[in-house]
Amino acid sequence: MKINQNILDEIALSKYEYNEIVKKLKRTPNMLELGLFGALWSEHCGYKHTKELLRTLPSTSPNLLVTAGSENAGIIDIGDEYAIAFKIESHNHPSAVEPFEGAATGIGGIVRDIFAMGARPIALLNSLRFGSTNKNKTKHIFNGVVSGISAYGNCLGIPNIGGEVYFNESYDENPLVNAMCIGLIQKGKFISASAKNDGDLLLLVGADTGRDGIHGASGLASKTFNKESELRSTVQVGNPFMEKNLIEACLESIKHIGVNGLQDCGAAGLTSAAIEMAERSKLGLEIYIEKVPRREEGMTAYEVMLSESQERMLLAIDPKYVESIIKIFDKWDLDSSVIGKFIKGDQIEIIENKNSLCKTSINILTNPPTYKLNSEIPEWMIKLQNKKTDPPFTNLSSEETFIKLIESPNISSRRPVYTQYDHHVQTNTIIEPGGDAALIRIEGSNNKGIAVSTDCNSTLCYLDPYIGTLIAVSESCRNVSLTGATPIALTNGLNFGNPKKDYVQYQITESIRALRDGANEFNIPIISGNASLFNESGNESIFPTPIIGSVGLLDNIYKFCSVKFKHPGDIIYILGVNETYDFGNSLSGSEYMKFFFNEINGKPVIKIKEEVNLQKACRELIKDQIINSAHDCSDGGLSVAIAESCINGNIGATINEDLPVNWHKALFGETQSRVIVSTSKNKSKYLEEIVLKNNIPYKKIGIVGGEDLIFGKNFKISLNIIIKHYDNGLETSLSD
Repeated sequence: MKINQNILDEIALSKYEYNEIVKKLKRTPNMLELGLFGALWSEHCGYKHTKELLRTLPSTSPNLLVTAGSENAGIIDIGDEYAIAFKIESHNHPSAVEPFEGAATGIGGIVRDIFAMGARPIALLNSLRFGSTNKNKTKHIFNGVVSGISAYGNCLGIPNIGGEVYFNESYDENPLVNAMCIGLIQKGKFISASAKNDGDLLLLVGADTGRDGIHGASGLASKTFNKESELRSTVQVGNPFMEKNLIEACLESIKHIGVNGLQDCGAAGLTSAAIEMAERSKLGLEIYIEKVPRREEGMTAYEVMLSESQERMLLAIDPKYVESIIKIFDKWDLDSSVIGKFIKGDQIEIIENKNSLCKTSINILTNPPTYKLNSEIPEWMIKLQNKKTDPPFTNLSSEETFIKLIESPNISSRRPVYTQYDHHVQTNTIIEPGGDAALIRIEGSNNKGIAVSTDCNSTLCYLDPYIGTLIAVSESCRNVSLTGATPIALTNGLNFGNPKKDYVQYQITESIRALRDGANEFNIPIISGNASLFNESGNESIFPTPIIGSVGLLDNIYKFCSVKFKHPGDIIYILGVNETYDFGNSLSGSEYMKFFFNEINGKPVIKIKEEVNLQKACRELIKDQIINSAHDCSDGGLSVAIAESCINGNIGATINEDLPVNWHKALFGETQSRVIVSTSKNKSKYLEEIVLKNNIPYKKIGIVGGEDLIFGKNFKISLNIIIKHYDNGLETSLSD
């Protein structure tokens, strides 16, 4: 058949890729096959621009049970006969088109990835990026996304324990909605997304198949979009109550003899789920398309195969146990239908009422061409990095400047977001949202806990994608370490613009290189992840946003630390710098520069080996119960970090330092690898001994107590005033 360019555009295949399909098949594909190729060769499913780079990431560890890319999520052993599965996934373009449903079904999808491993979901996090707060569209998307996450996650009964929210004009038309889920599993009890034998049957369970989500993977998630009205049919609609039943039914079913495999039916629907199961099984597959339950009349085989209707799972089952397995799903009020059979060979055959609609090599379908990316730094980035970060002072006093910054959209409290989420359901949450990292108890273990954090400063990644990503890895691990937990594994949500542009290719290449180097420095594996490209509207790509999710293990949940200042009289230290104020490039990409001057320039810096050593020393201080609080010093700089420790502990502090002439750098510079800790007077000498032993610079800077935050002779602000501005800042920004 003669191919129409409009058809290729619809499924996001290039003419070159179409010709490659013809060459490999040695014939022209029919429309159904073309739909399969469009889905499986899409950027979303095929990782054409990132696959080769992602293969360089470290994925080995003595505790690693399932490696990245081999299944729906990675699994790592945490001891006491338990393991955890976790992963981060994006639902960016659907959330731009239909914010509520896009975000809600993003939660549903990542949860299915986790229980598809045989793990019970125990925690959610989300990392969100939105446009300028003064735009009505941003407010619409923000409200829809947060409501969608809340509505779906709360119905499932999974605590939403952390995450981050960031605003920048680069996300005006293209928000980022990345969801992370963690699941708990008894060691050795996980299940593969594959069949065991030819003759195994393919069982579809859950919702009926409709026309929602068609071309979601190929059309919506794998190319730049401009006209939302044309894409609304590609956004799925979720039913969290059905998903809750699916979780329980699937976890019950895998205990039954004869259930050999379990797979989430997500992006690209049956096409991706079924064919990837067959590939993983090294088997062929017959699909009897007329047996797929449908909720709409007149659906074609093309529509059935490409539908992304939610709340559907596939099982590979031994034919001897069909009836007893189906009874499990009947008990949970879920429909189930045998829709196919695994066979010997390498062919996927789609059959309708005994008529063969297509018969295609699975190996060809699942091996799209890959592309080598540009690795040359663009000139505009060099100019930004070389521009001196030496802005004028604001026309405000240091006190007024501090208040303005602490109520700004990217610094102020995220309480208006996370209070909409249930973060105590399952009753294992120890450190709630609002700190550096969340901490949950591992129920049934010997007092073990896991700390979790997601982080990325996309401004720093825009200025230098390598250093910015290295900082994201460091900060995510730092936040986990400051609870007392040791980072054990990472997941990544790699969000970038149009990979056909040279500068975006450079951003991708450098970011993944830094992800590799950072993980190696911390000696931990990357066990799962997701790459989301074509995050662009019009001709503008988003800031590069490689979100890093880190998980750390705490052997004794009774020895944890939080950001809160706790006791009047405790001494405040800053760890990790030679002097309290490091003026070098501390304002590069800082919130101070962006908020007051709308400038983004300079070159961020981090010394990764010193960072690793600092975190090790902090974990030792917490384990020995030397310090009473610990807080990462990052966005907003030293003043914001100290204020947040005061706010969380509802107690003031006095910093015994007179600010220098260039107080803007002293207060708001964002020098990396700094931690604010507090300790009682009688333990201060032990703190100093431990940090000196670990070769960590430190300085005693103040004392906890009172009802004000005092910075030397420069300013004194009532804590009540600070809390008022901090707590109300986000809502005020979005309501103006």
